[in-house]
Amino acid sequence: MFTGIVEELGEVVAVDRLPDAARLTVRGPRVTAAASHGDSIAVNGVCLTVTDSSDKTFTADVMAETLRRTGLGALSPGSPVNLERPVELGGRLGGHLVQGHADGTGEILSRTPGEHWDVVRIATPPDLARYIVLKGSITVDGVSLTVSALGTTGSTGATGSAGGETPGPWFEVSLIPTTLEMTTLGRLQPGSQVNLEVDVIAKYVESLLASGPPGRPATSPPPAAGTASQARNEQPGARS
Repeated sequence: MFTGIVEELGEVVAVDRLPDAARLTVRGPRVTAAASHGDSIAVNGVCLTVTDSSDKTFTADVMAETLRRTGLGALSPGSPVNLERPVELGGRLGGHLVQGHADGTGEILSRTPGEHWDVVRIATPPDLARYIVLKGSITVDGVSLTVSALGTTGSTGATGSAGGETPGPWFEVSLIPTTLEMTTLGRLQPGSQVNLEVDVIAKYVESLLASGPPGRPATSPPPAAGTASQARNEQPGARS
């Protein structure tokens, strides 16, 4: 479990392409300081399992499903990545509960610089839009952020925003200078893909409501959003 508070801006050192997977080697001196085989590290919001670590780098295997559902497949040597170790029991929950299971990807539609922050608009996959609420939490490339505005297909303006018309559902986040400097979000431009993880609590509530009280037939819930992660033994594995 993570909190979406990025500890370090790392760099991809090598990518080995395999027939049905990939092997990433990432440089991150802080997150690898005490890392050992089997530990978890979130890379751009995707939980990966350390298979080897040495000389301030770690290696992790990424299976085909994760490559398909996230932006990790587009990484290459030199790519910057957001890194975070799991939160320790009893530690501070600085962001929100983040599993490291990406629900899908979004596309940056625009970014509007301000005097003290940037406003970034991100297209939302339709099957995830219902889990995103104004002032709620969302994870973008591993960064815990607060939703500052929402819009839908054909809307003029939006809840909490003065934006114009944008096709498809979208949301906005406001990035403070620390987030811009210490994460990849400070350099991504319109057209860039980002990993998205919605608040898991919303999905649990939806499932419970669909199942109904004990002893009563369950109703069919809306199609569930897919998830992708990487964790040990092939199990699904900076807030502004």
